[in-house]
Amino acid sequence: MSADERHYSAEQVTGARQEGVVRWVLVISLLLIVLAMSAMWIIPALTG
Repeated sequence: MSADERHYSAEQVTGARQEGVVRWVLVISLLLIVLAMSAMWIIPALTG
């Protein structure tokens, strides 16, 4: 390695922090969709 070689952090390269917000949005959205679809299937089965 040469002495003038530069090393950058992930935050410097992407220009953003790595917080994992997108992961949580996807997880919560998936859970809400599963609950909504289950309700659409279970409620008519119980009342019909």
